[in-house]
Amino acid sequence: MEQTLLLNATYEPLKVVHWQKAITLLCQGKVEVISEYDREIRSVSISFKLPSVIRLLRYIRIKKRFNSVPFSRANIYARDDHTCQYCGDASATTDLTFDHVVPVAQGGRKDWGNIVTCCITCNRKKGGRTPAEARMRLIRRPRRPERAPVVRVKVGLRETPDSWRDYLYWNVELDES
Repeated sequence: MEQTLLLNATYEPLKVVHWQKAITLLCQGKVEVISEYDREIRSVSISFKLPSVIRLLRYIRIKKRFNSVPFSRANIYARDDHTCQYCGDASATTDLTFDHVVPVAQGGRKDWGNIVTCCITCNRKKGGRTPAEARMRLIRRPRRPERAPVVRVKVGLRETPDSWRDYLYWNVELDES
């Protein structure tokens, strides 16, 4: 395992960092090691046990900017609940694409108000036309989300180091695989 769980000063998990970043933070005096792996990292003059969990010594305030959800494919899918906005079929991310409601060739923009989640079949059927021209109806008009979509984090029990489990929130969905 080459990953290290980074905790805020309040023991809240912030993110997972590469072990090299963890060693850098440790050498800079910015973190303390909470838990270690059995594996050791050696240089010419010093050796470290590979950190498993580290905690920042100073509290980092996380800005919660709910009004500025980043425009991305993943956030479009999350906003539309992974459901085609023309036929209503829910699909896996691999079976979805996004569609410009007003095609770019007709002046459509790449923004929250013009992009919807679409299945491949409906995207081909609609083509480079507007929904009215293609005689297709949108289930829901696209708009900018007011807050970030809820993201489900799955943590595989077999893949997560035992030393991390005390610091991960237990309201996350744990996968037995």
